[in-house]
Amino acid sequence: MQNFQTEFINLCIAANALRFGEFTLKSGRISPYFFNAGEFNRGLQLAQLGECYAAKIVESGIQFDGLFGPAYKGIPLVAVTAAALATSHNIDVPYTFNRKEAKTHGEGGELVGSELHGRVLIVDDVITAGTAVREVISLLDHYPGAETAGVLVGLDRQECSAGKLSAVEALAQDFDIEVASIIGVEHLLEYLSKDAESVVDSSKILATMRQYRQQYGTPSSLA
Repeated sequence: MQNFQTEFINLCIAANALRFGEFTLKSGRISPYFFNAGEFNRGLQLAQLGECYAAKIVESGIQFDGLFGPAYKGIPLVAVTAAALATSHNIDVPYTFNRKEAKTHGEGGELVGSELHGRVLIVDDVITAGTAVREVISLLDHYPGAETAGVLVGLDRQECSAGKLSAVEALAQDFDIEVASIIGVEHLLEYLSKDAESVVDSSKILATMRQYRQQYGTPSSLA
């Protein structure tokens, strides 16, 4: 596991963005963990978060000309990621985000930030069903000269959503793009088995996580 991945998990736990316990998901599944990027609400947390996203972008090798953050949680993520890319990796790129409702006065429109052009990398927190990201890809298709370069999220749950594919795998297959994540479930399992001093009852949680993964994990994540 890369240092930025361990740092990301530590940051998530410290911010209470990653919690372990028993959580009922929208799908009805009872999950032993829950991720909510809305808990990152302090300046230092956001700065560290941006560094993790930027490090993963560089490692991924995805070629892009600009960043896009879907409203709402993607807005602060795309801003801090753009800043971290510039200050830590000397990669200065424009970023854009959308409004949930188009503005009808002033400058108007549904977008804020740079004009969309070239290869656009979508930055978001997590993909559940993939519906929101599909809407963003459809939105980008309406801007001549812009195309989706890929998607980067913080966490890939690696769960079957329809058939044997996860939402992430379905997106990658349907649009022929790379969908990357800072961490996946395998990283959480590795963390719990080795570096989980900050997690109470880590051995019990690890057993529950493994059981949940066996029940709902994609074939690729179990290979």
